[in-house]
Amino acid sequence: MSKNVFITGANGGFGRLTTLSLLEAGHRVVATMRNIETRNLDAANQLRAAGAHVVELDVTDDDSVAGAVANAVELVEGLDVIINNAGVGSIGLLETFTPADWQAVFDINVFGVQRVSRAALPLMRKQGSGLLVVLSSVVGRVALPFFGPYNAAKFAVEGLAETYRSELSALGIETCVVEPGAYPTNFIDGLMQSSDRSRDGSYGDMVHAPQSTFASFEGAMASSPAQNPQNVADAIVALVHTPAGERRFRTVVDSLGMGDAITPYNEAAEQMTAAIYGAFGMADMLAVNAGAS
Repeated sequence: MSKNVFITGANGGFGRLTTLSLLEAGHRVVATMRNIETRNLDAANQLRAAGAHVVELDVTDDDSVAGAVANAVELVEGLDVIINNAGVGSIGLLETFTPADWQAVFDINVFGVQRVSRAALPLMRKQGSGLLVVLSSVVGRVALPFFGPYNAAKFAVEGLAETYRSELSALGIETCVVEPGAYPTNFIDGLMQSSDRSRDGSYGDMVHAPQSTFASFEGAMASSPAQNPQNVADAIVALVHTPAGERRFRTVVDSLGMGDAITPYNEAAEQMTAAIYGAFGMADMLAVNAGAS
């Protein structure tokens, strides 16, 4: 059954691949991004040519989010799926990131998810159904050195999604988290560098560790053809196609080894969550009502 899908950050990476895959599967997609008439004009035109409705959206701006969601509802006459994909990474020694750096990372990766979700949820509540997909990361489960603000933002997104899962379940709205590993996409090119380099000297040779560590990640990705970004798009499409009530809350997508370690961690966390909710008489809040679509 064809769905009306709203996706953020569709200009490249997972967002572009997911948009194209959804269109190929017969869904109606509102692909959103910044700068559709300037920097991202080529990306916007390519997605339009593939059949997407392209809408300007800055997830850091309340008015932009409200306008984009309203525009999307008019274009496709409703919304069934929201995919919060827009994000920015970071790299550097944690101490060298200023509060302003942190605010910039969180404004896109965390507050942006909340802005878009809040704008779309009234419609989903009214129709009594919907799917909220949140793109997290394996570093939203296990923090790695030199990605500090990004680690923390993805941990925050995980908590946000867990809360939405429970609070929306009785309304027929399902929440799912997708946790990709490191993939070779244009996301890498946009990593935020820490802005206060005045403290570098006190770290000695350690100051070179962020870049050398990242270079090793790039080498691992380059040597592993299985680490194909299309895998993430396929996982998202699979969630869209899975009937409500049968979707896994968390899906790890990784071929470099972290996925094998994090999947049992997620399974244990799911058992723990179920036990705690059960102890407080809230077990029913972890499942979407039967019959919701």
